[in-house]
Amino acid sequence: MRIMVLPCDGIGPEITEATMKVLEAANSAYGLGLSFDYEDVGFTSLEKYGTTLRPETLEKAKTYDGIILGPQSHMDYPPCDQGGVNVSAGFRVGLDLYVNVRPARSRPFLDRGSKNMDLVIMREATEGFYPDRNMHKGIGEFMPTEDVALSVRKITRKACERIARAAFILATKRNKKVTAVHKANNFIITDGLFMECVRKVHEEFPEVALNDVIIDAMAAHLVRDPSRYDVIVATNFYSDILSDLASELSGSLGLAGSINANSETGLVCAQAQHGSAPDIQGQDVANPTSLILSAAMMLAWLGEQRKIPALEAAAAEIERAVDDVLANPATRTRDLGGKIGCRDFGARVAAAIGNPGAAKKTA
Repeated sequence: MRIMVLPCDGIGPEITEATMKVLEAANSAYGLGLSFDYEDVGFTSLEKYGTTLRPETLEKAKTYDGIILGPQSHMDYPPCDQGGVNVSAGFRVGLDLYVNVRPARSRPFLDRGSKNMDLVIMREATEGFYPDRNMHKGIGEFMPTEDVALSVRKITRKACERIARAAFILATKRNKKVTAVHKANNFIITDGLFMECVRKVHEEFPEVALNDVIIDAMAAHLVRDPSRYDVIVATNFYSDILSDLASELSGSLGLAGSINANSETGLVCAQAQHGSAPDIQGQDVANPTSLILSAAMMLAWLGEQRKIPALEAAAAEIERAVDDVLANPATRTRDLGGKIGCRDFGARVAAAIGNPGAAKKTA
């Protein structure tokens, strides 16, 4: 099974290195037969090839079983016509990775964030309010005069129905509850279409309870009591904001795993929820947990899709190993009050693979 690895920008190379140590340990312990090929994207690609994402890199990605994508410094890229392509959007749209799965769960031993939280946000990732993925040609933002800026939102029936179906399928495996988030009281047509599609797909899953909440109220409800939610589904922009909020409420954005996937094509990409943090790059202080857990989610998704139990077992073991290391205050990264660095954290998680309790012994 072949995995494409793209470290990208900022702390990307550091957290990718830590993640690869963990994956290599799981690969060995569970006999997964994984192989890894590295490619350049982001600033490294820009310097070598004049673009942050080459079309041939995207085409090559289609031949792999999985992709690991580090964070990008998109805000620092030059304009698109000078090679500054949004790498993340390029993969999501170019490979049609429409499902962005973003779980958020509390860890009581961290003594931070909300308690009894275990939810998953299902984010539609190929359209919405993002101007770089809304038009056949050009982008969905423009200025008719120097004093007026307009942005176009794209919502399609196809995208709404398939993200809704993915959410309901996931809910059947969890607590059978879906919450659809919208603003149909104002975005009457676009969010109206989204809710129409969600309700239509719900008819296929009568065993799952469906309720809907307006986006601004949802932000307040998440803060007040996130334990009431199971699977949350929303369009791209809403889900992006809510998932960052949920992850921080669960303890830290640095603990949030994420994958982008398409069950029809079989493609999946592991990607940390957080950004590239260029202010701390090269200092060995970044927390690699998000990308490590994203890689575990990638294995779990591949295992379920291809019916390979060893992949699912390896994913579960990586999650357990991460929790074992995090449970000890002495083996946490600095953002969580600990003192160890990115490289050391990755090594400790790797050492804990197949060795329950190893994290306590090496503290």
